[in-house]
Amino acid sequence: MGRILVTGGAGFIGSNFVHYLVDHTDHHVTVLDKLTYAGNLASLSGLPESRMTFVHGDIADPELVDELVASVDAVVHYAAESHNDNSLHFPQPFVHTNVIGTFTLLEAVRKHRVRLHHVSTDEVYGDLALDDPARFTESTPYNPSSPYSSTKAGSDMLVRAWARSYGVEATISNCSNNYGPYQHVEKFIPRQITNVLWGIRPKLYGDGRNVRDWIHAEDHSSAVLLILEKGRVGETYLIGADGEKDNKTVVELILTMMGQDSDAYENVADRMGHDLRYAIDSTKLRNELGWRPRYGDFEEGLSATIDWYREHEDWWAPAKEVTEAFYAQLGQ
Repeated sequence: MGRILVTGGAGFIGSNFVHYLVDHTDHHVTVLDKLTYAGNLASLSGLPESRMTFVHGDIADPELVDELVASVDAVVHYAAESHNDNSLHFPQPFVHTNVIGTFTLLEAVRKHRVRLHHVSTDEVYGDLALDDPARFTESTPYNPSSPYSSTKAGSDMLVRAWARSYGVEATISNCSNNYGPYQHVEKFIPRQITNVLWGIRPKLYGDGRNVRDWIHAEDHSSAVLLILEKGRVGETYLIGADGEKDNKTVVELILTMMGQDSDAYENVADRMGHDLRYAIDSTKLRNELGWRPRYGDFEEGLSATIDWYREHEDWWAPAKEVTEAFYAQLGQ
């Protein structure tokens, strides 16, 4: 697989994967990205032109996607609208990118017989009760609760159907919440970090009891590459680093690590339909492919992430004021 197309490669998780490919393989990477507000060419700065080609375009453009897929050996599909708050207020782009875009890509890989890995989310499974000892597995029924998670569930189902009906060589991964470099300041962890850096009190939805299973983006990248290279075609793998933390704990950790009082935050209006708890069981990935996270300790990964945002204000500052203005309108 010397030539890999990465859709959404200028976004948060996609750009981390592109950096990981360049650092750990000899593959040439072509990035396709629409450069919506969540895509940022600066996230790919410093990568050598000999290793990475950028193409500005829409994953739902059949002619462009067909042309790009015809020239590569494998596709890793990150392109997605992914912010839950936005999906609740503006759902149409989520249907366009997550459903129509995935369909367009599937038709191209079917035509050209190109290997596909489809990147999805644990949110397709809905949520778990706070006192439920269970975790999501590959056999957990889908139960999405937002326009974002429902369109991602739809894209997963399309991939499975094309694999079964047409023999497309595809794998799927569903991952828990990512954090790390290059994440837009609208997201929970970078929003709180950058608030502290700008002297703004962090914001906590509701009572902060909602639990997320956190994984560093570098660990997600290593798992995706391993699945692409060694995963069984037709299989789904769950990616998680056993990083369950409730939102209140995360905010308090960020404040403490940044030299603030742990209670120096504001409680704001809760998100509509806010899922209670996500938890990933990655046993299959670990046992079958031997994957292990580098950042098995959440606090170590969080500390590295705080350092990155502290050192890269030039990357995140342009989006900060617009993001906070949007949240202020929502009372959040």
